Amino acid sequence: MRKYSRPLTLLYSIGPVLIITSHLGAFLLLITGLSWQGLLWAIGLYAIRMLGITAIYHRLIIHKSYQTPAWVKWVGSMIACSAGQMGPNWWKGHHLKGHHNVSDHAGDSHSPLYPFSGGLRGFMWSQMGWLLSPHFFPPHLPADVEADPVLKMMDRLHFIPLMSLGFLSYWVGGLEFLGAFFLSTAVLFHGVATVNSLAHLFGHQPFATDDYSRNNWFVALITFGEGWHNMHHAFQWSARHGYTLKNGQVVRLIDPTYGFICLLEMLHLATDIKLPTDEELRQHQRRANPLSPVSVPVAVSLLLTGSKKQ
Repeated sequence: MRKYSRPLTLLYSIGPVLIITSHLGAFLLLITGLSWQGLLWAIGLYAIRMLGITAIYHRLIIHKSYQTPAWVKWVGSMIACSAGQMGPNWWKGHHLKGHHNVSDHAGDSHSPLYPFSGGLRGFMWSQMGWLLSPHFFPPHLPADVEADPVLKMMDRLHFIPLMSLGFLSYWVGGLEFLGAFFLSTAVLFHGVATVNSLAHLFGHQPFATDDYSRNNWFVALITFGEGWHNMHHAFQWSARHGYTLKNGQVVRLIDPTYGFICLLEMLHLATDIKLPTDEELRQHQRRANPLSPVSVPVAVSLLLTGSKKQ
């Protein structure tokens, strides 16, 4: 773990506190109940903040799979910060050096297969446990994002958009909407975390990679396309993750985040969208021992007893 200054350590440490607070705050709904209006508020906050993470943090800032004007990056990052999942510098610092470069091996911050070799402990570690350990602090902060003063300020003050959204929720609908905000934030947190956990344990591996990333339809559903994770590990720079191979043919899968990027392109707010050709996709087909999705009973058994690496 890189040693950070005391002020930055304290600012970053606010993150896990707010995530835990969001989980506890969701219990407000046991007192207030949840109306249809409150439910729609929670769903709307989930959707827009998920896109902030997937389209802006992940595919734009981290992997640079397309380009936008600076203000789109800034506004999108503010929305992503309001999800309570830290700032853009923290995210990129973890995601490349702390995940992709060492995926499912020593040094991976949140693999379910290291250090616990799967099982329930590995799942819980990748889903949330690593955030409550020294691994929470990224191995480095990326120079390109640090060079942007707006993103750097947003990264250090990552908790302000989340807290502001909480106050806005209370102002709009009182304690019920505040509870809906907390519930949305907690569910969103676990939705994003399934990319770390479930998408490295269960699903298809159509593309050759040196890790255990999978294409998982359930994770893709709740994360707007991020669950096509094996394809993403094979082509990290691709703006679209929704691809698989069947009988040697390329099949395009539903990818709402890519749809959002296309919408930005239609509005002349996205350019240089990077996509692999069909031939490139076929060249990366996994040739030996493709892993198939497991049944629900077997999945439960693997979580309880440990996932055997293949």
